[in-house]
Amino acid sequence: MGDISLPAKCINGALAGVAGVSCIFPIDLVKTRLQNQQVIDGKRMYKNLFDCFVKTAKADGIRGLYKGFGVNVTLISPEKAIKLVGNDLFRYYLQREGKQMGLHREMLAGGGAGLCQVIITTPMEMLKIQLQDAGRKIQRKKIPGMGTVPEVPTAKMNPSLTRAFSASTTAEVTPSALTIARNLMQAKGVFGLYRGLGATLMRDIPFSMIYFPLFAHLNAMGIEHENGRATFQHSFMCGCLAATVASLSVNPVDVIKTRLQLLQQAPGEHTYTGIRDCAAKIWKYEGPSAFFKGASCRLLVISPLFGIAQAVYYFGVGEFLLGIPKQWL
Repeated sequence: MGDISLPAKCINGALAGVAGVSCIFPIDLVKTRLQNQQVIDGKRMYKNLFDCFVKTAKADGIRGLYKGFGVNVTLISPEKAIKLVGNDLFRYYLQREGKQMGLHREMLAGGGAGLCQVIITTPMEMLKIQLQDAGRKIQRKKIPGMGTVPEVPTAKMNPSLTRAFSASTTAEVTPSALTIARNLMQAKGVFGLYRGLGATLMRDIPFSMIYFPLFAHLNAMGIEHENGRATFQHSFMCGCLAATVASLSVNPVDVIKTRLQLLQQAPGEHTYTGIRDCAAKIWKYEGPSAFFKGASCRLLVISPLFGIAQAVYYFGVGEFLLGIPKQWL
């Protein structure tokens, strides 16, 4: 097995991330709002995916469906590059010459990629979630009779963060990602950007341990002996299927992570002190089905995202731009 080109892999990963996010971002925003909404006095803001999409577009316009897009598209390139390139690198160094890679090594490579990506994923999603969910909190205040939850603990918020978010709940002006990041840095330093890191690790490591080995095995079923690779259609479908299975497997942790990363809940909603507290309150007040809130949206986001990633890898865009032969692992 020859050396792999790190620059080409990075280009492929970055392009895959930007292309994927540009296509599915409105659905990702709907997923965030569905996961964050809580049932108050038997009432909820959004009935389903379509209802959330329509109400958001009606209240905020089409631009409202792209809140948080800037920070997401900016950071998705290094995030996806780390994830996809990381898996390739770990597979490269874990591969034994002349031997087929065992499942445990494939899972180790995937887990390593998931571990590395949280360096970018955690701050990216933490900032994105604040912007995506701001409109929901504004709309919620306008709905009469939503009520309050008894015995809701008061969230401890740094005064600078409170001031930043008071604008979004009173003047209906959402603070920018830079404002939120600056306030977090002033309050808690760089660690302020890593709120929800534990839950992010619990989601991304298992996801990658499932996705990458599953894709590799499904894709191997379509490899043609003539050219040593599967067809584009086969690789694309394998990417979508593997992402679907991995996404459903970690959706409960994704719900917990999304709620923990929200800096300020809407009036009357529960606040959380950690992963166990969040899981316990969701189970107690909303039932086990709440752990799969936004699952359909997440599938509509993750499946094409990784299908597009496999398309970029299949065509070898990075290798083409650098003028080097396409490499297969």
